[in-house]
Amino acid sequence: MRMMLTARFPTESFNDLVRNGEAGPLMQSILAELKPEAVYFTDDCGERTAVLIIDMEKASDLPKFVEPFFLKFNADCDLRVVMSPEDLAGAGLAELGKKWG
Repeated sequence: MRMMLTARFPTESFNDLVRNGEAGPLMQSILAELKPEAVYFTDDCGERTAVLIIDMEKASDLPKFVEPFFLKFNADCDLRVVMSPEDLAGAGLAELGKKWG
């Protein structure tokens, strides 16, 4: 299932990783392991943030995706199910509208 993983990094602990040169290599290592479909970096509520589009095949995959961010960056993580335009086209909205509208 396609999911959007948002990881927010606490400023002070991330600053320490940047100062000692660990932030970039650590992030690259995690991304190489997770192989996300897409990755974007931004800010959220004033904190450095990574947004990943991932494919989670089963619920037991959850730790594989979030633990690296928890353990290495002390990050807060959120997950949301997301759909592509093709997914939305196959969702049966017209039928659902007739049934529940």
